[in-house]
Amino acid sequence: MRILLAVDDSEHSNVATDSILARPWPTGSTVRVVCVAQMYVAQIYAPISTGHELLGYEETMRALLERVQAVADRTLTKLGAAGLALESRVRRGDPSHEIVEEAKSWGADLIVVGSHGRTGMQRLLLGSVAEQVVRHAPCSVEVVRQPKS
Repeated sequence: MRILLAVDDSEHSNVATDSILARPWPTGSTVRVVCVAQMYVAQIYAPISTGHELLGYEETMRALLERVQAVADRTLTKLGAAGLALESRVRRGDPSHEIVEEAKSWGADLIVVGSHGRTGMQRLLLGSVAEQVVRHAPCSVEVVRQPKS
């Protein structure tokens, strides 16, 4: 079974990772951790106005990619005890689009993603990565929610 685990640097991703650890998977299953580096519009356009500021953009992007890779690496370390085959991918762009594209290109059987549980105006303004993944995924999607305390 090919399980695509989409993570970011949030507690919601930790809950999704824990859900992978909490159950048995068929022998030979592989978990691919995907983490997406997303630059916001304001971060992209401000630095490219002059040649000098372009270096600032490149440095910012490099730091973002390093941070995203660290998130993927921590997740792989956490999953290491599960006895599953593990791999990771870092992608750039819109998280929902990149998660779906990774699932398509890899041939995932299942996508596991955490939910931030946004509602109302927050959801309207920020959107829902999980919702977009569910709508466009080529396979089953499990949306894991953090237990309410």
